[in-house]
Amino acid sequence: MNFILLAIVAYLIGSIPFGLIVGKIGYNTDIREHGSGNLGGTNTFRVLGIKAGIIVTAGDILKGTLATQLPILVGNDSVNPLIIGVFAVIGHMYPIFAKFKGGKAVATSGGIILGVSPLLFLIILLTFFIVLYITKYVSISSMVTGVITVITSIIMQDIGLIIITSILTLFVFYRHRTNIKRIINKTEPKIKWM
Repeated sequence: MNFILLAIVAYLIGSIPFGLIVGKIGYNTDIREHGSGNLGGTNTFRVLGIKAGIIVTAGDILKGTLATQLPILVGNDSVNPLIIGVFAVIGHMYPIFAKFKGGKAVATSGGIILGVSPLLFLIILLTFFIVLYITKYVSISSMVTGVITVITSIIMQDIGLIIITSILTLFVFYRHRTNIKRIINKTEPKIKWM
């Protein structure tokens, strides 16, 4: 399978709208009509609860992981799995199966990292939850984690990882631009720890 086909398959995998599927099948709810209207894990947690949120987040992460494994699965070692993973993130943000309105790139980006560097994934997971515990803002946690991921990639001296994590972090910041405005205006919702 050549690069173009791999990219298309990765995009289609990324386009699977787990938030929409779980909401409609399990809860008879279209989460696009509730909360932030976003299809990602955060809005699912807020609208449908912890169980649904975990399922959707896990699904969104695994989309990125599966995409990075595509070159290996088809025996094409000439294609960088990180690049193919980026197409899954694009699919997650702009899913063909959900009118091109998807999530904010965080979970699926994490899935890419999990697919190529489980240790780095563990670092970013810890970073995310530490920042979330301190700030109570999912958006800030997501953006800070992106920056830390790039810094860690630089420390690891992996040029491919540096480039891709930088692109993914730019995606995350771009998709959170309305959140940034709300943070500045002090209207961004915080999570509540039980």
